[in-house]
Amino acid sequence: MSDYIASARNSERVRLGVSPLSWVNEVLDDLGQGTKAETILSQARAAGFGGVEMSRAFPSDPSALKALLAAQGVAFVSGWYSGFLAERSVAEDLEEVRAHAELLRTNGARVMVYGECGHMAEDALDVPLSCRLTLNGDDMIAYCQRLNEFAEALKSEFDLDLAFHHHLMMVAESFDEVCAVMDNTGPAVGLLLDTGHAQAGGFDYARLIDKYADRINHIHLKDVRGEVMARVRAEGTSFNDGVRLGMFTVPGDGDVDFGPLSRFLANGSYEGWLVVEAEQDPAIAPPAETVARAYRFVTETILNPAMA
Repeated sequence: MSDYIASARNSERVRLGVSPLSWVNEVLDDLGQGTKAETILSQARAAGFGGVEMSRAFPSDPSALKALLAAQGVAFVSGWYSGFLAERSVAEDLEEVRAHAELLRTNGARVMVYGECGHMAEDALDVPLSCRLTLNGDDMIAYCQRLNEFAEALKSEFDLDLAFHHHLMMVAESFDEVCAVMDNTGPAVGLLLDTGHAQAGGFDYARLIDKYADRINHIHLKDVRGEVMARVRAEGTSFNDGVRLGMFTVPGDGDVDFGPLSRFLANGSYEGWLVVEAEQDPAIAPPAETVARAYRFVTETILNPAMA
């Protein structure tokens, strides 16, 4: 099956990829430990996906990664960068991002996923979600100025578009915080729409589509198990423990309504990748089976709802 998803209005505009997080967690070393890159790529391709994002299971040398992807017939979508612009200068982050940006560019990525890891609580992913630090007022405005400058330099030097990832425990978790970032930056700062992090952050992702459709340059398809998420909030559970409990899952297995996304894609304005992403324990959610089920859900329910 082609990795280009055909529908009446978005033929060859939208491509479907998958995050290796279903196989190997980037933070919790025991989840997926020892999984081979070839296993991830072959199972992703067998499920129907045409591309993958970066993983710690993949080689960090650009040429080695390119050869591996070519051998498996899988495209390179993007990769997460942990930025610290809330704490350091644009020059410092540009120097820090150089090797990662070169890897992305060499392997054909058009966007870089940017996650703000500055101004976070100590051990932020291992403390209760309620312990998150926030960025407000003049500090937020100054941060956005640095983010905008960084994004412009990233485009100028590496021809990569920045996709800002709103994320639990980071400076833009709530709807108002995402709006603050978007409203205080220019078009160089694109928006990564993450359906799961929006719901987990307490708001409907459709509000971001309504307000910032023209800024959305990357999409993560994540689902949320509402009952587990509510327990995580109520019991003061951490992000990492929430992942272990299964608060996130692949599209179709949780409570997110993907109807608004389906309608957004149908209008043909979005051109780029849809990336199925779910931090799960691969011992509990076998990756090959899980992502194959997600592929069917996305193609039949989100991209071609008439088939459902």
